[in-house]
Amino acid sequence: MKNNFLNAMQFRHACKLFDENKKVAKTDLDFILETGRLSPSSFGVEHWRFIVVQSADLKKKLKSACYDQPQVGTASAVVVILGLKEDLKPGSEYIQKMFKRLQMPEEKYEAMLGFYKFMVDQLDITWWSISQCHIAGANMMTSAASIGIDSCPIGGYDMKKVKDVLGVDSNKYTVGLIIPFGYRVNEQRGKTRLPIDELVEYR
Repeated sequence: MKNNFLNAMQFRHACKLFDENKKVAKTDLDFILETGRLSPSSFGVEHWRFIVVQSADLKKKLKSACYDQPQVGTASAVVVILGLKEDLKPGSEYIQKMFKRLQMPEEKYEAMLGFYKFMVDQLDITWWSISQCHIAGANMMTSAASIGIDSCPIGGYDMKKVKDVLGVDSNKYTVGLIIPFGYRVNEQRGKTRLPIDELVEYR
């Protein structure tokens, strides 16, 4: 299992150009999306929603909103991860629903709501939501790599244009991350990473 996971990590790279003639199968796309759905999130409130863009016309418009990055236009599917905003506010119906599903005693439920409010009042909800979307996105890219599918995380885009293209309500959502999926045209170069002893300190 360790080797399988590391092999997927080695395979994954930021693919800049996809083979437009090779499509990701629906079953594989469902698998990738399921790993996003199952990802961990702060307080377990699942900050994300996923829009899967496959139409050529929409991909063309989305590419323009992403400063014409070619991977958006050539990918088989582009997953736009939206981050919740309005629903994350303390006391919202959504937060109450997410905590109530845990079926905890009323006293614990009220305490959890209070702690949530205490923590969230110290945060910028938009950026908190975006950071959580990246957790789901990372898992989706690694799971895709595990079945030989390439991806590229895109954080460079015109937020307003992306929302306009997809008809996203700015009050309810932010755009957390955009990930094209497909099959590479060119082989990747070797990974360049700092050695582990420059990254890790034991205390």
